[in-house]
Amino acid sequence: MSDLKVPYFRPPIVDADVEAVAAAVRSGWLTSGPQAKRFETEFAAAVGAKHALAVNSCTAALHLAVEALDLRPGQAVLVPTMTFAATAEVVRYQGAHPLLVDCDPVTSHMDLADAERKIEALRAGKLPASLPADAPVVGITPVHVAGLMMDVDRVKRFAAAHGLWTVEDSAHSFPAAWRPGPDAPWTRCGENTSKIGCFSFYANKTITTGEGGMAVTDDDALAGRMRVMSLHGLSHDAWGRYAGGPWDYRIVAPGFKYNLTDMAAALGLTQLGRAEALRAERDALAMRYRAALADVDELELPPAPPDRVHAWHLFPIRLRLDRLKVGRNQVMEDLKQCGVGTSVHWRPLHLHPYYQEGFGWRPEHLPAATAIWERLISLPIFPGMREDEFDHVVRTLRAVCARHAR
Repeated sequence: MSDLKVPYFRPPIVDADVEAVAAAVRSGWLTSGPQAKRFETEFAAAVGAKHALAVNSCTAALHLAVEALDLRPGQAVLVPTMTFAATAEVVRYQGAHPLLVDCDPVTSHMDLADAERKIEALRAGKLPASLPADAPVVGITPVHVAGLMMDVDRVKRFAAAHGLWTVEDSAHSFPAAWRPGPDAPWTRCGENTSKIGCFSFYANKTITTGEGGMAVTDDDALAGRMRVMSLHGLSHDAWGRYAGGPWDYRIVAPGFKYNLTDMAAALGLTQLGRAEALRAERDALAMRYRAALADVDELELPPAPPDRVHAWHLFPIRLRLDRLKVGRNQVMEDLKQCGVGTSVHWRPLHLHPYYQEGFGWRPEHLPAATAIWERLISLPIFPGMREDEFDHVVRTLRAVCARHAR
């Protein structure tokens, strides 16, 4: 057995990142200041958005987004069940109801046909009683799973047909792009693809600030509201007050403490400058995985359609359980014992206690996600992954599948 250990993820930190953070510390400006402002400006340019607001997490960005859109108690928002906790919990922060939607069986994206069915079922009183049949459905929060963008034009048409606002959970999808056909121009994720787009810079994301996020929009009023609410509802932010602006401020709303520090923004800026190079490394690893594992009958590999620029935040494989004598957890345990780190994205929301006990969701309400999640394993994919690490993952996975094949 090899002694090699391959982590699920290793952040691509280089000397320039360390020096940028050190320079921010030496500057004496530790909280939100000139680096955060510059990060906002450069990120907005990178995604083609008019406004960008740097905050301390993608969760904060999502919360500011739904608050700015005036999400109210008793309303409902279409949320994919195949997502992380934050996409739905920000709806609950506002006292509104997440209306969970099943996933596409190929991409794991929100299934818009099921979204239609869920609206109809809600109106007909065929969903759990905790979801009132008369709850107005006001918004939709698509997630670009693994870094593969959804068909944003189709999402826009769906939202328009139902009078919904759209907030994109783009935590996985920077830099990513979409186009409707081979001759069409590319649309970047965040480039007017929704009312508000929300990105993550968590430690294992495609670029990192340690903890951090960004909200982007082309709407002046939404940008202004999110900025005010991101720092206690004050009329002037810290940068404005302490860098030559008026000393005074007014509390105009009960806001939050969501601002990003200059230390984090300094790291984000250096990472942003390498974002496409980092994406290209992940893309190359993904293509190598697809080639190296293509003949393993016990696996299904993630799609890589030509009309997408894939961010490859994740490389989620699916086990063909009918061709294996063991389940997903045993395969992951075997990989772990051989030094290969893995993860699962995700246990669907409707299979968590909060949504089962508090709202009455059951596995049969969202059958595609219920079936898919038991087959999912996310393999290591990160810039700087060494040749011996990649080979070890592939060799070990092939051996585990062969050992447990029916």
